[in-house]
Amino acid sequence: MVNIEGKTIGNGNPIYIVFEVGPTHNGLDSAKRLVKAAADAGADAVKFQILDAKRLVRDPSMMVEYGYLASKKPDIVERYSEPLRDVLVRRGMERHEWIALKAYADELGITFFATASYVEELNLLDELGCKSVKVASLDINHHPFLREIAKRDFCIQLDTGNATLGEIEAAIDILIDEGADNFIIHHCPSGYPARLQSINLRTITTLKQMFNCPIAFSDHTSGWDMDIAAAALGVNLLEKTITEDRCCRSPEHVMSLEPHECEAFVNAIRDLEIAMGGTRRRLSKEESDRRAGRRRSAYIIGGGKSGQRVRDLEIDYSRPGKGLQPDVIEQYLDAKLNKDLEDGHVLNLHDLEW
Repeated sequence: MVNIEGKTIGNGNPIYIVFEVGPTHNGLDSAKRLVKAAADAGADAVKFQILDAKRLVRDPSMMVEYGYLASKKPDIVERYSEPLRDVLVRRGMERHEWIALKAYADELGITFFATASYVEELNLLDELGCKSVKVASLDINHHPFLREIAKRDFCIQLDTGNATLGEIEAAIDILIDEGADNFIIHHCPSGYPARLQSINLRTITTLKQMFNCPIAFSDHTSGWDMDIAAAALGVNLLEKTITEDRCCRSPEHVMSLEPHECEAFVNAIRDLEIAMGGTRRRLSKEESDRRAGRRRSAYIIGGGKSGQRVRDLEIDYSRPGKGLQPDVIEQYLDAKLNKDLEDGHVLNLHDLEW
């Protein structure tokens, strides 16, 4: 189990719900509106991406292809490509804006954390007082960066994307070797949006069996069907992207929730947690009382005489189950009636003597 700002994440605890805003905001004002939507919906945290686009992507001609929603009614997804650097530049904000945004999240009582790519960004997260940092899936083999993060007092969220199990193991080994024991592994299907064939939800079970840490699901699909499935498989954290407009032509908007959908998403996950219950089959008092009334019990056909044995009575089994039920009456076949009983009487223990 791990802890982020007083909330425990792990088996036996509520699913930690994170709304991702990093790729979908359009500046500080937009980011604040989305943080407000997340807080109002009851999410535990919001996530952003603090990055230096020009430093991270040296080649300005490097392209990225993604789907965007050209129309909502009906949904028409078209493909588009543009320079990756241009995409990442749109996600950036100035230092004073990050400070203002973190303060706003604190004011609303929602946890703020971010993906970081360089030491300078880790320093900013430290300065902001962030308790968690996420490592992008494409940095899972950036072992020098993992060693630097592991030295700090962060809950480390490791995205996996297209990584192999061997690469995940190597990354976790580095974190542990450096003394880190507060980390979460994200199962994150690739693609914007992800193809059904690439989601591989059963990998969640594999990760839970292999690693002694919380497992998360970062959803790259529209709606929340996959999140419900992941929750049923036992994930400890869900990350879902939100946007002000799904029709924005940029990666990840197409698969995001809009503000008016956020509360319903959170409620759906919380309802599922209640419905999942525990691993043992236990009946509530209400269920036991209702069951007792609706099952069958023994009714005497034609009446019975005092001293007559139960085995000699004509018995029929009907509802409601207010008397001796079929699974126990065989224990009392040699018992005798202690009084005369009328036709249709429901047989009870207080009618018998031995």
